[in-house]
Amino acid sequence: MNILFEDNHLLVLNKPANWVVQGALPGQKSLFDWSAAYLKEKYNKPGKVFIGVVSRLDAPVTGVMPFARTSKSASRLSEQFRDHTTRKTYWAIVSNRPKEQAARLEHHLVRREEDFKTRVSQSATSESKLSILEYRCVGQNRLGFELEINLISGRKHQIRAQLEAIGCPILGDAKYGATASFAEGIALHCRRLELIHPTLQTELRFEAETPKYWQWSTPRS
Repeated sequence: MNILFEDNHLLVLNKPANWVVQGALPGQKSLFDWSAAYLKEKYNKPGKVFIGVVSRLDAPVTGVMPFARTSKSASRLSEQFRDHTTRKTYWAIVSNRPKEQAARLEHHLVRREEDFKTRVSQSATSESKLSILEYRCVGQNRLGFELEINLISGRKHQIRAQLEAIGCPILGDAKYGATASFAEGIALHCRRLELIHPTLQTELRFEAETPKYWQWSTPRS
């Protein structure tokens, strides 16, 4: 596991593909379980180790994944994510070139638990939530077109659903319209996370390298 940052209040990992954040089924790998075991062994902690889940990434997605190490940190970090004061930047590879080189996407999304899928609603409803992201096409490789995405709101499967809605499904994401496969998981990576340290109140910026099997032609900045 690639640890990006660790102190008494915060643990930040570079999440591999096909690990769930929490609540693993039999046979699944869990970041929550790994983190608890890691901290328990490293610090020789008796009993249960506190791990606070303050944000999530879908199982097939890679990249920056923070955990709180105290209840106070968990409360303060959760508030930042809830109030959208954090900043998240994602990288994605899609098969089709977007019609616009850069754009702001606004969709009303509805989550259907019967098939665990998020869909775009044609209009605002009592069930829908306004979801916003900004993307720009930054390059092209032999697999497809490279997008850098700034997430404005944070909904479950938001990026996956919104890119499918504009005809640009993410490589490997068969659940959201992709026909092209990907080496592991899907071609969506949380590249950067910016937040305020929960106790020191300093600005923190974490960056996660893409997995080795990724191909990304643009400079990694």
